[in-house]
Amino acid sequence: MPQSRLLERRRLLASGAALGLSGRSHGVWAQQPAWPSRPVKMVVGSPPGGPSDFLGRMMADGVGPGFGQAFVIENKPGASGVPAAESVVRAPADGHTLLVTGPASIVVNPQLIKAPYDPINDLTPVCCLGAGAFVLAVHPSVPANTLQELIALAKSKPGALNYGSGGNGSSGHLATELFSSLTGIRMTHVPYKGDGQAVGDLISGQVQLMFSAPNVLLPHVKTGKLRLIAVTTRERVASLPDAPTVHEQGVKDFEYLGWIIVFAPAATPRPIIEQLSAAWARAKTAQAVRDRLHSLAMSPPDRLSTPAALADFVKTEYARLGKVIKDANVTV
Repeated sequence: MPQSRLLERRRLLASGAALGLSGRSHGVWAQQPAWPSRPVKMVVGSPPGGPSDFLGRMMADGVGPGFGQAFVIENKPGASGVPAAESVVRAPADGHTLLVTGPASIVVNPQLIKAPYDPINDLTPVCCLGAGAFVLAVHPSVPANTLQELIALAKSKPGALNYGSGGNGSSGHLATELFSSLTGIRMTHVPYKGDGQAVGDLISGQVQLMFSAPNVLLPHVKTGKLRLIAVTTRERVASLPDAPTVHEQGVKDFEYLGWIIVFAPAATPRPIIEQLSAAWARAKTAQAVRDRLHSLAMSPPDRLSTPAALADFVKTEYARLGKVIKDANVTV
């Protein structure tokens, strides 16, 4: 057989094999039992009442009726969400067990402790339930009304300003260390057992500044006990239109989001991931859901609206915060 005809024959056989494989892959999925075939468990690594629990229940109420099955919240608090994440990693990858979590168990604690799972390769993101700003506030005695004034003050007195946080490796700690690294300032970290204790000492002036969630700091800003300096998103927060961002005040590469993302075991069939993502995309257009997300300043940005975009975001956050943890020598 001439060489040209032999090459053509091989190309045709390869094309046929590829088509056959594609058909078999589709057939394998088509032969799977209808999903969901029973209630879907949504594991939350915190007690009832927290952001993950609240948003998880919002999703359960929003998407469950459309699938004809209940989406049930299971709270598994403790160890910053690591046991909850491990239980989902070890669950069957059939779409009936999901994880609802924030950064701690995905991009922070696995880099601080020896977690029994790989958050990047053992889990796959499904949808973002909420993402919002932290806020930076200072005690009124601090002679700074803007971010640049605060940076100048910190540079003039290296190490003299104390900042509080909810503990080593907490969001407030990492946000401040990221801010310090980008601005070239040095401050003294005072860790507490939770943001509640830290904000008490911020109000009394024992520490001078703090990054934390809006619901922690804003009530005291409204009473004049604290001064709001900035929010940590790239764009201004709709519910805080007068609060400038860190980014717009000159720290161009700074952004720190608090987020709640739904994850599934990594081997979960892609059609299930896409169905869940699409269902939440529909549910969050409801006015009641939009109003609740707005009230929490947790409306997820459009750039985090697909599983593929979320996968890229989580990998980027893992690397970015990993560098902060390493450079600042953060330990727990």
